[in-house]
Amino acid sequence: MTEEDFSEQQLRSQTVFQGRLLHVKSDQVRLPNGHETTREYVLHPGAAMIIALADDRTIVLERQYRYPLDRHFIELPAGKIDPGEAPLATAQRELREECGYIADEWRHLTTLHPAIGYANERIELYLARGLTTVGHQRDEDEFIEVLHVPVAEAMKWIRNGRITEAKAVTGLLWAEKILAGLW
Repeated sequence: MTEEDFSEQQLRSQTVFQGRLLHVKSDQVRLPNGHETTREYVLHPGAAMIIALADDRTIVLERQYRYPLDRHFIELPAGKIDPGEAPLATAQRELREECGYIADEWRHLTTLHPAIGYANERIELYLARGLTTVGHQRDEDEFIEVLHVPVAEAMKWIRNGRITEAKAVTGLLWAEKILAGLW
């Protein structure tokens, strides 16, 4: 199979919005056929997400309210990578801050790209085992309920629509494969 190059060439770029989290750009690009078009996209600093196993069948999940959809979601612990911070350090910080755990064992699993059509966000997925409770250190405006759920039950929650957040679904599928000894 020959891979054709479909790369686009940036001609002009402008910032449309710069916020605390998101940086929105609008670029004029030249397509492979020579035509020009506009590409709008979000720059994101990246994030780390954690499959934190409380034991060989139980995963740590979080329930929190998400304003854009005006509802509570069940998710895996995760957070934005701070400038100059290594992704593993982000994962370790977020697990402690949000859930109150440190872990004896850390393993990088993969890099996910959740929104390739409109953002450059990457999520570094980690597995954490050997958890020790040390107490959470949440920001005063961070409201999270920590849940300990058997992975089999979490998989049922995916099937019945209780867990719909894409990062959590992906992470739980990884967890299921890891615990089954397949990955």
